[in-house]
Amino acid sequence: EEAVFLRKKITLLRAFSLLIGSMVGSGIFISPKGVLKNSGSVGFSLVVWFACGLLSMFGALCYAELGTRITKSGGHYIYILETLGPLPSFLFLWAEFFAIRPANSAVVSLAFGRYMLEPFFAPCAAPVPAVKLVSLLGYYTVLTLNSWSVTWSARLQTALSVVKLLALALIIVPGMILLAQGHTENFQDAFDRQSLVLDKLPLAFYAGMFAYSGWFQTSFVREELIRPERNIPLAVIVSVITVIVGYMLTNVSYYTVLGTQDVLASPAVAVSFVQRAFESLISVVPVLVALSCFGTMNGGIFTFSRTLFVASREGQWPPLFSMIHIRRHTPLPAVMLMFPLVTAMVCVGDIYHLLNFFSFSRWLFIGLATLGLIVHRHRHPELHSPFQVPLFIPISFTIICLFTVAMSFYSDPVNISIGCTMVLSGFPVYYLIIHRQMSSRCHYLTHKLQLLLEVVQQEIKTY
Repeated sequence: EEAVFLRKKITLLRAFSLLIGSMVGSGIFISPKGVLKNSGSVGFSLVVWFACGLLSMFGALCYAELGTRITKSGGHYIYILETLGPLPSFLFLWAEFFAIRPANSAVVSLAFGRYMLEPFFAPCAAPVPAVKLVSLLGYYTVLTLNSWSVTWSARLQTALSVVKLLALALIIVPGMILLAQGHTENFQDAFDRQSLVLDKLPLAFYAGMFAYSGWFQTSFVREELIRPERNIPLAVIVSVITVIVGYMLTNVSYYTVLGTQDVLASPAVAVSFVQRAFESLISVVPVLVALSCFGTMNGGIFTFSRTLFVASREGQWPPLFSMIHIRRHTPLPAVMLMFPLVTAMVCVGDIYHLLNFFSFSRWLFIGLATLGLIVHRHRHPELHSPFQVPLFIPISFTIICLFTVAMSFYSDPVNISIGCTMVLSGFPVYYLIIHRQMSSRCHYLTHKLQLLLEVVQQEIKTY
């Protein structure tokens, strides 16, 4: 009785919540250990955190301009497709589906399970099988919600964004009080050059950038945003500045209460912080952190399903995944596709190995997307975007991304080589399958699944 398409339901507040909810997740609660370990000292780790925030702002501004130039959803994928062509965009899609996104989701899910169980097993560590079971239950809950309703997913993201900021405040306030009382002993000799190992710095940046990752999320849902030309830049700038300030204060609080060795030895830094500084909240903060991770899972599923949806619409993914549920108006097949890979990575993966594994591919393609902005400007000088950044910002961001990716081969050659192999494995798939017509059997299977899932092709385009 009505057209089936993805409705414009994301307001400025929901866009802001999507960004905050995606950035403030497991990263700030698990990445301090990785940043400190690979930067060598408290002072250099704080420099890395600030540099990662500044770099994230550069990237977010580039993506805000891309979002006003290219009016389709799809994020990195559609930007690379429209500026650099179909081959690099398919390689991104291949790496994103088989490596980047499932590994990222597994990291966040494992952090959710660890923090959710922490109050029940403290002071002992939670059993690994129990952590993985709770992680999967949390992921499946978010998957079901995103399959059911766009509106309820967006409302949950807004509510959990408030919870995330509350969790940060509960860490920042006690630390600032102790710092004001003169507890600065953990900042003595903060810039110890002897402990600095330059070839490990890319891994420190990967850990820090993982905590900030999420600044690009509005680009995945551009077609569902209300007034995107205005709301994308505004939401991006306000949210990234908010997160930079929050992260810097949170890390200063961590180091005020915990020494370097305590941070490195802790499996859950936020829990160790509360045990030392605020024992009355020992059972509250881990739950708030777990809810923060829950919000990040929700944002990740919400946005990546749109990438698969757009890729299918562009002919680089099976047509079933560009279909929408006839009553729920959600991209149901695209939402459901990720759960087997995420399940496998949660069952076999370790947080820090997964972090390095997917970071190489992610930052390679983000660098290519901002390179695409430079190319797009050169090819279309007549196109005046309603939001435009100075040229040195995309140039600087692209160079830093690609340089960090190159340096990471020296820092962690095994995991980076696996990630590189995953990207390169997309070449034969592209040339053997993408250029060929789908077989009649594949069309038959698509038709049967379409009837089973009650999904149809989008009837009108909103871009």
